[in-house]
Amino acid sequence: MSTALPQAPSTPQTTPDRRRWAVLAVVLLAAVLDLLDATITNVAAPTIATDLNGGDALVQWLGAGYALAMGVLLVVGGRLGDKFGRRRLFLVGLTGFTLTSVACGLALDPASLIGFRLLQGAFGALVIPQGFGILGAAFPPHELGKAFGVFAPCLGLSAISGPVLAGFLIDGFGWRSMFLINIALGGLAIALATRLLPRDSGDRTVTVDGPGSGLLATTMLGLLYGLIDGSSHGWTPVPILSLTAGALLFALFCLRQRSAASPLIEPSLLKNRGFTSGLVLGLVFYAAVAGLLLVLSLFLQDGLHRTPTQASLGLAPIAAGIILASIAAHRLMARLGRTLILVGLLLTLAGTLSLLVLIQATTPTAWILIAPVLVAGLGLGTCFGTVYEVTLGGVGPKESGSASGSLSAVAQLANSIGAAAITTVYFHTPGGSTNAAVHSLAVVAVAALACCALVWLLPRNARPRHH
Repeated sequence: MSTALPQAPSTPQTTPDRRRWAVLAVVLLAAVLDLLDATITNVAAPTIATDLNGGDALVQWLGAGYALAMGVLLVVGGRLGDKFGRRRLFLVGLTGFTLTSVACGLALDPASLIGFRLLQGAFGALVIPQGFGILGAAFPPHELGKAFGVFAPCLGLSAISGPVLAGFLIDGFGWRSMFLINIALGGLAIALATRLLPRDSGDRTVTVDGPGSGLLATTMLGLLYGLIDGSSHGWTPVPILSLTAGALLFALFCLRQRSAASPLIEPSLLKNRGFTSGLVLGLVFYAAVAGLLLVLSLFLQDGLHRTPTQASLGLAPIAAGIILASIAAHRLMARLGRTLILVGLLLTLAGTLSLLVLIQATTPTAWILIAPVLVAGLGLGTCFGTVYEVTLGGVGPKESGSASGSLSAVAQLANSIGAAAITTVYFHTPGGSTNAAVHSLAVVAVAALACCALVWLLPRNARPRHH
């Protein structure tokens, strides 16, 4: 799921009232497409790996590859939209996203499917930041809060319906259909975007830090490849060298951000304790979220032998909890500030530990797991938007664009790291699927506990909202 944040409008709002809500519908449809394709492989991965003989590595790369490409290119995609025009980049990204979805559905082997997933995430990174920029230009400041308030419940509903739809499609028509359905959904979005989105010329003076972007991309690729290859094929010199290269490239990326004329991350932000704490907390939290969702899906199918449809229905309570908690958190944010994040983390920890105990102590059924899964969902929903709002509370107006883009990119990168790391634990824990799930959930619990310790380093309150 994309976590890009809305930016303050930089141009006058001249879009008529009725048309601006149609623009919102187009942007929301694109965001839903991103969320669907980011989450469908949580349910589909075991089936795809079996059909293509991809093994555990394919399960790990299906989600990690998409999130990796999205995270690395998200900030770059926003800058390209500023330079060449948001409408143009939105349509290019959406068209590429649709075509690569079709390519995923037609892939014949694991390597080509992983490659197409990387391309799909890259095109998605062109779409999402343009959508929020387009809304910022279409809506007056006093209506932006109302427009963005629509996102949480709609994306929450997509989080429920997407995996369920994927389960039905897999059981009824095979896993390829869940990618090929984007011919209709993507085609509709492209047609509406062409007709409704306002034209803009962009600003050709905007610069993009190509070397910094390249260093970040190769850093993450080196770290993920080393982690996944080492856990799948043994810790030979190749994965060890890959991890070492990733670490060295990250050091070079940090040096580049200090000297670049237009850095991806403003150097002043890294001196801001509240922001850096939020960045680290977001990295650990979203990695834990990705791991939790994937492990639950794997255990339901591998351990409890549920079909993809049954597994997706078993995950529905977590999405329901996210919707309910997101709505409540929006109302409580101004009053509770960073304390609300702690509440969400404790709920996430309680749900995770309850799942761990139930799985270890009994032979659970999907019905028994509903309550702890719902509690975990309430915790996640409480934290999702709140982490960003509070972290940005201590950031100045001139830094807000770089700060929100950095947070969004970190969340996507965390998704790829979490999926790779937690599934490494799951697939390499001896003793069967029950023991694997218990150890994986323990890692998630430790991550949630670590986040609790970071809460008190964040700003006390969120940045004031526009009304």
